[in-house]
Amino acid sequence: LTTPLLKKAHPPPLHEDANTVVIAVVITLVFLTLLTVLVVIIIYLYRNKGSYLTYEQPAAETDVVMQMEDAPAKEKEEYFI
Repeated sequence: LTTPLLKKAHPPPLHEDANTVVIAVVITLVFLTLLTVLVVIIIYLYRNKGSYLTYEQPAAETDVVMQMEDAPAKEKEEYFI
C-alpha cells in the first residue's frame, strides 16, 4: 500500500544501526587517541623532570667562597731589624 516515493524516503533500520555504529567507533577512536597522547606526554614530563643543566657552583663550594670573601684581610706585618 505504500508508494515507491515513501519507500525511498525511509532508510532501512539496518542502515541506521550501521551509521550509529560507525559514529560510535569514530568517537571511541578519537577518545582513545587523546587519552594515549595525554599518557605519553605525562610519561615524558615525568622522566625528564629536572634534566636541565645549571652552571652554578654546588652549595658546598659557594659556602667556601663566601667564607673567603668575608674573612678579614691580613694587614701588613712590619719587621724591625
